[in-house]
Amino acid sequence: MVSADEAVARVQDGQRVYLHGGAATPIALVEALVRRAQGLVGVEIVHLHTEAPAPYVAPTLRGHIRHNALFIGPNVRKAVQSGAADYTPVFLSEIPDLFRPGGPLELDFAFVQVAPPDGDGNYSLGVSVDCAVAAVEHARMVVAQVNHRMPRTVGSTVPADAITLVVEEDCELPEAGLAPITPESVAIGKTVAALIPDGATLQLGIGAVPNAVLNHLGGHRDLGIHTEMFSDGMIPLIQAGVVTAASRHATPASPSPLSSSAAAVFTILCMRIQACSFSPRTTPTTSM
Repeated sequence: MVSADEAVARVQDGQRVYLHGGAATPIALVEALVRRAQGLVGVEIVHLHTEAPAPYVAPTLRGHIRHNALFIGPNVRKAVQSGAADYTPVFLSEIPDLFRPGGPLELDFAFVQVAPPDGDGNYSLGVSVDCAVAAVEHARMVVAQVNHRMPRTVGSTVPADAITLVVEEDCELPEAGLAPITPESVAIGKTVAALIPDGATLQLGIGAVPNAVLNHLGGHRDLGIHTEMFSDGMIPLIQAGVVTAASRHATPASPSPLSSSAAAVFTILCMRIQACSFSPRTTPTTSM
């Protein structure tokens, strides 16, 4: 077990670091890396959406750390728009292949946050799994911030021997507030909800428009969910018995339970398309 500063001291010039996303970003490791940044050149940070602050996109760190966004969240949007950070358009399902040895985004480090180990020594990735499993699997070094406030979730776990360095530091997890629902989003939500039949399977985004749609689904029956994310607006529908997945069945053609009926799968998009300027960039092959 080491301190956060001792862990990030292993990061060298030109290396690539993955940050655990969502509400699981290892804030202690991020803060330590930013403290060290002035002594580094050309370090790249890659991640999906994060709820934590992103101090590594500060103008004072240009040339030291550069962010490559796999999802443009509010905390890095200005940096991407100004050309101070990069954006790699990619499907979520394609990200693990980017992280593989020899891949376009081969990883030197994976900085993750985990719950304390269970009796078998396995760590839980807690509230955010997404592509963190692939990052842990493929990164040359895995640094884990162990946080006793991180809830243990079932599913993918990280064995102790997959972790290079452990940093034990507790902190509160960031929370995502509900986006305010505007008259425009209410009108869109009502229109979209009217198109959704009973028994449909939904893929959801997050933000005002998806929440407005969910607010108008109270009279529906047997809806199913097949999505990588959803907001608190889903909870009342589950509690009311609107979301039951009764029309969904597993099929031999797919490991995931997909609807076997002709019910449409509606994709609810809440993306605001904004003009972004990008600079072509060649990332050098990194090594330990």
